[in-house]
Amino acid sequence: MQRNYVAKKVEEMAPSGIRAFFDLVLGMKDVISLGVGEPDFVTPWHIRESGIASLEAGYTSYTSNKGLMKLRLLISQMLKKRFRLTYCPNEEILITVGVSEGVDLAMRAIINPGDQVLVPMPSYVSYGPMVELAGGTAVLLRTDANCGFKITPQEIERVCTKKTKAIMLNYPANPTGVSYSRDELEKINRVCRKHQLLVISDEIYADLTYEGRHCAFPALPGARDMTLYLNGFSKAYAMTGWRIGYACGPQEIIGAMTKIHQYTILCAPIIGQWAACEALQRGDGDVETMRAEYRRRRDFVINRLAEIGLPCVKPDGAFYVFPSIEKTGMASLDFAAKLLQEKKIALVPGSAFGKQFDGHVRMSYAAKFEQLKEAMQRLGDFIKERG
Repeated sequence: MQRNYVAKKVEEMAPSGIRAFFDLVLGMKDVISLGVGEPDFVTPWHIRESGIASLEAGYTSYTSNKGLMKLRLLISQMLKKRFRLTYCPNEEILITVGVSEGVDLAMRAIINPGDQVLVPMPSYVSYGPMVELAGGTAVLLRTDANCGFKITPQEIERVCTKKTKAIMLNYPANPTGVSYSRDELEKINRVCRKHQLLVISDEIYADLTYEGRHCAFPALPGARDMTLYLNGFSKAYAMTGWRIGYACGPQEIIGAMTKIHQYTILCAPIIGQWAACEALQRGDGDVETMRAEYRRRRDFVINRLAEIGLPCVKPDGAFYVFPSIEKTGMASLDFAAKLLQEKKIALVPGSAFGKQFDGHVRMSYAAKFEQLKEAMQRLGDFIKERG
C-alpha cells in the first residue's frame, strides 16, 4: 500500500469554491464574467512605465527582506498624512507579496496550537483556511442581510473564550462591499481591547469607499498597538499582477512576520516595488478616476437588481454586490451553473463563502459598463423565465 504523503489538514481542506466553479468557465466563449475579484482597468501607464524604467536601469536584484526603504518611507508618509498614523519604516513596516501573503504571515507569526481567530462570515475565502493551516482554529462570526452583513460587539462577546487570540476584519468587505462607520468601529475596538484581541485589519479596498470616509482601524483610540494593518496596491491601483502589499504594526509582530518572510519568500519582486513607489507618488488621480467609475457601476447594478427583484444590501465600497436569490428557490451553485449555461454569465455561488449563504450570489461589477448592461439584461430575462 502506497504511503500517503499529503498532510492530513491539507487533505481535509476543501478547495476554493470560487476557483472550483470557474474551472467550468474556462474555454467557454462569449461569457460575461462577473466573478473574479480583479479590476478590469489596466495599471495606469505611468506606473507601468516606472516598472519598465526600473528594469532598464538594471534593478533586477533582491531587495531587503523588509522591502525597498523608499517604498516603506512613502507608505509611512502616506499613512501619517491620511490617517495621522506613525509607523517606523525600518521596524514596523513589511512589504509582502500581496495582502494574501500578509495574512498568511500574520497567522503563522501569532498562532500557537489551539489558538482561536475570529473570522467574520461571509468573508474572503482564504481567511479561515489560513488560520487552520497555521495550526489555529477559525471561529466564525455570524452575519446576515438583516444586520447588513456587519459583525457586532455582541457577537464578538458571544464567541470569545480564553483561547481567542485575534480577530480578522476586512472592510469594505469581500463579498458584500459593506463597510463600517467610525462609531461602529469604536464599539468593536472597545470589545477587542477588553479581550486583548489582536485585530488583523485587511483594508485593501479602503481607497474604493463610496459612502462616507474610510476610517483605518489602528487610528482608533488605543488601537494602534493591538492592530496589524494590511493594505496593498492590487485593487485601488489595478496592480493585481504586480503582487505588492504591506503590513504595518507593532515591532515584535512585524519582526516575527519578517522572519517567516525571509525564510520563504525572501522579498517581494523589486520591479513591483518600484512601480508601487510611483503609484504612491503620482497615482491619486488614477484612483479617483477608477473610484468614480466603480461608483457609477455600483449604482447601476443596485438599481437593476431592485428592478429585477433580487434584494441586495447596498455596498459601501469595493466592487461586489451580494444579492439574495431566495425567491428563485434555487441553491446558489445550481443558480450559477444554469445562469452560465443558459445566459453565459459567470458569477460566484454564495455557498463558496459558507453553506449559510446558499441563498446569495456574489457579482463583481469590475467589468466594462456595456458588459454590465448586457449582463443585467440577461439576468433579468433568466429570472423572468422562472416566473
